[in-house]
Amino acid sequence: MKDFFTLKNQLCFAIYETASEFTKMYSSVLQPFGLTYPQYLVLLALWEENGVTVKDLGEKLNLGTGTLTPMIARMEGNGWLRKERSRADERKVFVYLENKAYEQKPAITERVSEKIEACNIELQEYERLMEQLHRLQHKLQQQKS
Repeated sequence: MKDFFTLKNQLCFAIYETASEFTKMYSSVLQPFGLTYPQYLVLLALWEENGVTVKDLGEKLNLGTGTLTPMIARMEGNGWLRKERSRADERKVFVYLENKAYEQKPAITERVSEKIEACNIELQEYERLMEQLHRLQHKLQQQKS
């Protein structure tokens, strides 16, 4: 019988180690652009939908305002995006991409694609992993309800 309570048999540790390797990989790819992995996630979200509130961006990325606000400030200082307070409701702050984010997108996505391809993850394997991870995430979310 397999001992599930050893470190090497813990699913959480395998996911943790894999996430750590992904973060290292992305960090090395993004470093020449002056971006961190979480900042790249902000760009991905805004490339999908630009001009969202800080609150909505935080919900999409599962990041609290305590983490997101200083990150947005750094990215704004580096010319990636800008914040604008809503005229209709001053409590809302919207985040918009700057030209730099659009100009650098092809180079960033090309470098990321090259690095992912170098991992030799086939398309079917990628799709299967995404499906399994989404199912696992859903099960974990259901468990806390």
